[in-house]
Amino acid sequence: MPVKIRLQRHGSKKRPFYFIVVADARSPRDGKFIQKIGTYNPLTTPATVQLDRQRALDWLQKGAQPTDTVRKILSYKGVLYLKHLLRGVSLGLFDEATAMTKFQAWHTEHEAQIRKRQEEAQRERRARRNPAYQRRERKPAANEGSEG
Repeated sequence: MPVKIRLQRHGSKKRPFYFIVVADARSPRDGKFIQKIGTYNPLTTPATVQLDRQRALDWLQKGAQPTDTVRKILSYKGVLYLKHLLRGVSLGLFDEATAMTKFQAWHTEHEAQIRKRQEEAQRERRARRNPAYQRRERKPAANEGSEG
């Protein structure tokens, strides 16, 4: 039974919202699934992703294949990097404590970048909502200022 990690669409027309699910590859997109491991909302800036990192990692290690979009989401959340580090531990390249410190360093840096993007998006939204008021200068009338 081939297993895929994929998106299951919810939400109304033109307002997509997705569940990240583990499902049999033969089941329909919005049909039966094995386990729900997260959510994805592409309408926010940046996109909001809630993911159970441990469940996703377990399914990847069991051989589940993510779709292209889900692979990008897993990469964004660091699941693929964690899988890569744990593979290095299993090969004996370094110990698990080193792998976790590397992951924590990456995670803190990544979270800082996400916060920066969110603040930037909020500033842009505020700027669009409340454009800066610019005062117009009055042009002198033709008969003003002329002596007669």
